[in-house]
This record gives sequence, structure tokens and C-alpha cells, in this order.
Amino acid sequence: MNRQPKAVAAVSAVALFLTALPAAAAEVTLTLDAPEVDALSVIYRCEGTTTGMTVEYYNAGEDSFAMVPADGARRLMVTVLAASGARYAGGPFVWWTKGREGSLYDLRNGDDADPVAICVEEQ
Repeated sequence: MNRQPKAVAAVSAVALFLTALPAAAAEVTLTLDAPEVDALSVIYRCEGTTTGMTVEYYNAGEDSFAMVPADGARRLMVTVLAASGARYAGGPFVWWTKGREGSLYDLRNGDDADPVAICVEEQ
């Protein structure tokens, strides 16, 4: 039984989300070799802010990625090796979560730099 169409349909929803972004955004369709795609939207409260930050997570078998707000835009980040928690990277940014906490790093600030945002999942 070929279950791949489910994964394509679910990821296409991401493409529709991307098209809702400003005019500079482009539509993207991904075909993943996975039986299904699980989507999860999480709102975080970050230090020094009064508004929540929404991160969209997509898990498709061994492939996982997230749409993370960073530097004024939503960034596509994919999972990378982490000693603990879940670590997503895209461009110069790393979003690292462990439990209900998440930290956003800008690698342009150096490998040992403090996070640019420290956040906690809203309950």
C-alpha cells in the first residue's frame, strides 16, 4: 500500500501557509517518503516580549522541520543532531527546545553567544 499521497497532501498545507506570507514568499511543495505528516502549533512566551511567538512543527517519519519566527521572517528549519532536546537549524539561526523551553540562537553572533531569545511554551 502506498501511503505517500497523505504525506504530500499534509506538506502541501505548509506550502499554502507559506503563500499567506508577504509578497516575497514563494509556494513550496515537498514530497516526503513518510506514511503521514503530523503538524503541531506551539505558542511560546519569550523574555522581554508581551506577545506570543508561534512555532509550527511538522514531523514526517525521520524528517522533522519547523517554521520559526526569526529576524522579522518565518524561517524553515530542519532537525539536526542534538545532545538533548530537539535542535532545528536554518540559515544562521538555531532553534533549540528541551521540554517546554526553547532558545533561538543567531550563529552570526558566534558559537558561544547567548541566545537572542529565551522562550517558554504557554500553557
